[in-house]
Amino acid sequence: MKILVQKFGGTSVRTPEARAAAVSKVKKAVADGFTVAVVVSAMGREGEPYATDTLIRTLKDCNPGVAGHELDLLMCCGEIISACVFAAELQKEGFKACALTGGQAGIETDGTYGSAHILNVDPRPLMKIMAQGIIPVVCGFQGLSREEHQMTTLGRGGSDTSAAALGVGLKASAIEIYTDVDGIMTADPRMVDNARIMSCISYGACCELAEQGARVIHQRAVEIAQNGNIPLYVKCTFDDEPGTLITNAGTLAERTGLESQSFVNGITYIKGLTQYRVTLDGAREGQELFQTLADAGISVSCLNLSLTESMFSVYSDKADACAAVLERHGFNYKQNDHCAKVSVVGISVRGMPGLMASFVNALNEKGIAILQTVDSNTSISAIIKETSLKDAVVSLHEAYKLNR
Repeated sequence: MKILVQKFGGTSVRTPEARAAAVSKVKKAVADGFTVAVVVSAMGREGEPYATDTLIRTLKDCNPGVAGHELDLLMCCGEIISACVFAAELQKEGFKACALTGGQAGIETDGTYGSAHILNVDPRPLMKIMAQGIIPVVCGFQGLSREEHQMTTLGRGGSDTSAAALGVGLKASAIEIYTDVDGIMTADPRMVDNARIMSCISYGACCELAEQGARVIHQRAVEIAQNGNIPLYVKCTFDDEPGTLITNAGTLAERTGLESQSFVNGITYIKGLTQYRVTLDGAREGQELFQTLADAGISVSCLNLSLTESMFSVYSDKADACAAVLERHGFNYKQNDHCAKVSVVGISVRGMPGLMASFVNALNEKGIAILQTVDSNTSISAIIKETSLKDAVVSLHEAYKLNR
């Protein structure tokens, strides 16, 4: 049995026309000899009747402190509606199809409401259905908790995660993530007019793009697919473009003819940050600083630490709380509001001579002040003022010739 998992996002199931386009993708896969399992998200965007954010607002307007059990139970409704409607669309086209909750499809989670982790996928329920020639249409974003047997949700990007987990559990030939864009791009097209679709990218680089702000596919889904070595495709529901293949470095080298995957893949960014520079008196005070922030539940990123100073960032909605902690404990600090992080992402970028020079030169030529840099084996990032973000993304995209 040659299995293909196809996941359709909210924009792919929001209207009859969109669902017809999605059904055509299922038809083609079946015609190509695949046994198909479908995963769907809730319909549409916030404000539309069955969108997840709409359901959340409905309940929180009633009670902002509603318990996690009730909130998760309601949030699961959006995907249940989508699965039933999409199964009905397939039935109308002559297919046998059956809607299933995440739990009915064998997705077992821990008991964490709102951000559950998948503990196990039992492939037998879906295999039994598919062996009868029935297309399962599975609710993404949800599963059934192991201990309490309660419906739980997987957090943002949970439908991608569901599709990846089912793909690995079913030992699928591939997983296709359908959305309203043609694939993963070298930069945000709203920022860069000549951003292009990547034909392929490694699991590691794709995870780093997601970690640094790209939102086409969720990082957890890529990690799960990588663990099972299942190829992932990101495609558009509304055209026949090949999309982006996410795969292992060996397969990528074969496809591109490159022995070394040491190159830049894309430029991405995170907005809404506040940067802090804290004066320190030795390593012990640095230890006290981060323990104090941790005790207050404040998560930091973009961390630089020396004996005399620490620089780090928090999301701006945590800035007041962070400043209050620093004030209360007597730390001497400077605060930079309205910041963003811009990043160059690739494979083994730390080992590329001249990469940092190109990074700094590109920003300096645009007069963009670099407040701080951080790097890893797969990325180089700078904290800058948010007002300079578009210029920064465009200049870095040009500097690394990503439009070619």
